[in-house]
Amino acid sequence: MSTSQAGERESLATEHSIENVAAHSYFRRDAAPQWRPVVRSPGELRLHRALDELGWTGVDELNEAHLTSGSVPEPILITTNGTILAGIGRWRSAVFDGRHEINCIEYPLSEDEALQFIIRHHQPQRGWNAFLRIRLALSRKADFQQRAFDNMRAGGKYKGSTNLPEADRIDVRQEIAKLAGTGTGNVTKVETILDRAHPIIIVALQKDLLRIHRAWQWCKLPKLQQIEEFARHEEERFRRKLVREISVEHSDVSLDPAHIIEVLQREEAQGPGFIAIRTSRSRRTVVVLGQDLLVKLDAQKELNFLA
Repeated sequence: MSTSQAGERESLATEHSIENVAAHSYFRRDAAPQWRPVVRSPGELRLHRALDELGWTGVDELNEAHLTSGSVPEPILITTNGTILAGIGRWRSAVFDGRHEINCIEYPLSEDEALQFIIRHHQPQRGWNAFLRIRLALSRKADFQQRAFDNMRAGGKYKGSTNLPEADRIDVRQEIAKLAGTGTGNVTKVETILDRAHPIIIVALQKDLLRIHRAWQWCKLPKLQQIEEFARHEEERFRRKLVREISVEHSDVSLDPAHIIEVLQREEAQGPGFIAIRTSRSRRTVVVLGQDLLVKLDAQKELNFLA
């Protein structure tokens, strides 16, 4: 590829990123966001403080960055102080590859504006579920509460009071929900989860293995029982996935159903509990055989053959 062609591709990548930012820059509705292209060392960049406190890794974005490593990467969007707005996977990839410089587009945004952009920009992307977005938005709860209190004082209401009335607490939840792109009910549930749930449940929510409502229901249980419920949930989730993936037409195992039933009856008689029965929403009944039974069936075939 010639130098001019490479430059053209890089220019197109830059323009694409700029258009993407303009579409999401809701915090600059009155004017186009001011930006400038810069070259930075990966070591000068950092995650937003709220993401760093969550221990967020962005594995999905890193994997995607490696998949597209052969093409000209889009510039990473950053603030003037080096906070990454978009392109976290590309940044991690550059650090991993030992690159000394990366192309960036820089915006003069505050920490709060940066967090707003990060949440809204990544909302439709994989790995940025409602639980993660609410956790990030909750990092601004104290700011929203202070703003509500200042508004009350400015309006002459509840002078001298240090406690926010219920109406203003609801407003704070609404601000958090608006920032996270979700409902106020989920905000309340996430706060309960963060206060009462076992750490494993919180990790599962962040990895999108659980729904907020189910985890919130488990918060009524002792933490040890929460883990037991989660283990059962994972087993059921795996079973449903397995049943969906199984197709008798594509199976390479040809067995006699009558013989299978006979063997199952014998095994259950010898050791009650050998057969585990689960229900499914599927309209078709599928029998899933474990490797233990298949081994016994193969051994039986060998005996029949020798006989």
